[in-house]
Amino acid sequence: MAKKRIKLDIGTVYTKSEDGNYFFRYQINKERKAVSLKTKNQDEAIAEAKKLIPVVNGKTLDIISAHVKHARGLAFKKKSLTLNLAWDKYSVHPDRATPATVHEQQSYKSTFDEFVEFTGNEMEISNVTPEVTDKFAQHLRKTEISVSTHNRKIKRLRKIFQVLSEYRDGNNPLIAKSLMRKAREEQEDEVRRLSFTQIQVQEILKVLDDDNYKVMHKPEIKVVYYLGMFTGQRFKDCVLLRWDKVDLKSKKIWVKQFKTGKEVSILISDKLMKVLLEAKAWKQNEYVCPNVAARYRKVDKNGKNTGNNLVNIDVLRVIKWIGLEPSVEVPGRKKKVTVYGFHSLRHSFASHCAEAGIPQATVKSILGTNSEIIDKYYTHIGDEAQEKAIMAVNGESRTVPDRERINKALAMFESLKTKNKAVQEIEKVLRGI
Repeated sequence: MAKKRIKLDIGTVYTKSEDGNYFFRYQINKERKAVSLKTKNQDEAIAEAKKLIPVVNGKTLDIISAHVKHARGLAFKKKSLTLNLAWDKYSVHPDRATPATVHEQQSYKSTFDEFVEFTGNEMEISNVTPEVTDKFAQHLRKTEISVSTHNRKIKRLRKIFQVLSEYRDGNNPLIAKSLMRKAREEQEDEVRRLSFTQIQVQEILKVLDDDNYKVMHKPEIKVVYYLGMFTGQRFKDCVLLRWDKVDLKSKKIWVKQFKTGKEVSILISDKLMKVLLEAKAWKQNEYVCPNVAARYRKVDKNGKNTGNNLVNIDVLRVIKWIGLEPSVEVPGRKKKVTVYGFHSLRHSFASHCAEAGIPQATVKSILGTNSEIIDKYYTHIGDEAQEKAIMAVNGESRTVPDRERINKALAMFESLKTKNKAVQEIEKVLRGI
């Protein structure tokens, strides 16, 4: 593999191998010298080399001496920092990660604590090598967590070490791709979120109206379900819907989605309108479902949301009423995986729209996303094209089979002794009359 070379005003930045560190080569007192820049990143290497140019231009022994110290790694020694003190430095650093939720903020801390517990409190952050992080990644693989959870932990640590780079030399020890797990590792045990069938949706509506089934704030839970069914919006968007986003006269709802920040507008169906009018009677504050919203917004002493889980438990209870088990066990995973939940209503919305032939663009305008949920339920468009392609390769034509099926149906109609009006109309359609 050819070496990479970048010519500067003074000296050259280059690598000796495709995946090796960059070096800076220059001449001083008519002697060619080279020094490692201790990075594999080209931009970082050029920046470090430019810092050395004033030293290389020096004419005095003091400046040359300074260069020698720098080349030997003695001049700009990194500050010392042990892992048990690292979080205090990171948590106030201006470049730290700023997650949108308290839960994710706490997850950064808990992931770092897990890493420190594994490596040892007194280890210098400068002594954390790729070998150390690789051992930690191997440890995570044995903890029965999902691929996505594993990768999120590695990404959090990578960010923390990036921010604390002033306390260490060389590359980020968590940059290696080998630390991450691949999605195909769970291919055999993959469990996907399922959509509700039309029958299951009707069963949910039935138990929500049945007084024999009880759940806290059931009338409001019913409204939340209707919003999910007939708008396809996410759990939080339905629970925290405000009256100022509902126009009963024009039959429209506006939702600024919490997850994406995208605003969508949806027409209110007749069934949804009925329950919204009922909800209008109990209006207490800005929220359509005031009691459920208040419960959902509960937080603990650290500001972490805890109420969302309480409301979700009530929602899952409704799903269990119709005989479905929301979660299933998966080999190699500690936690069960959810297959039926409130988000299944979003899948159902896309599925039922696809079955009804609603254009994909229309569904996107309602769900407000280009997610795989929509693509998943609109694959039948591609299936039809594939069928035509396969038949063409086989030298077949769909015209003959279709004609044969029509003729067979007509023959059956002709054999009938009596024909009602509906049958007569169908026969006309088949004959092209």
